[in-house]
Amino acid sequence: MRSLMIGLTLGTALVLAGQAAVAQEHEHGGGGEHGGGTHPAPHPPEQHAGPTHYQRVTEPKGWNSRPAEVDRGAYQHNFQAARSYKIGPYHRPPGWAARRWGYGDILPRAYWAAPYLLADYWLFALEVPPAGYEWVRVGADALLVSIATGEVLQAEYGVFG
Repeated sequence: MRSLMIGLTLGTALVLAGQAAVAQEHEHGGGGEHGGGTHPAPHPPEQHAGPTHYQRVTEPKGWNSRPAEVDRGAYQHNFQAARSYKIGPYHRPPGWAARRWGYGDILPRAYWAAPYLLADYWLFALEVPPAGYEWVRVGADALLVSIATGEVLQAEYGVFG
């Protein structure tokens, strides 16, 4: 008799545990591998009109056709930028102190490494660089630098505010 009572108790416990698991599965949207549950379809995505009065900035005509020859006299200037742009913090290369560079200076290679190149120079009203030169950001300034020697050909002060 005692073994019959233990058997009935265990059987009842197993049935109740099974029912609780099924109820919990339905409550939490389960069904997965057991295949039991039916799920309401997710809400369909709504159409979004996007920003209004926004015109995507495009590269100006000829932005990638660089002059093959350099008239150094036409470039050798230190200009104050007519406009300032906010593009995020500047972190100079480790171990270097802040200073103002001008045309004729030789910029150390650490300053014209990839993180400092301004490939989208036209967004900041900078001229198309001649072949062999790149615009780089140094602090708040943009410098036109020879990629062979590091010589600064032109400086635009205050481009980045």
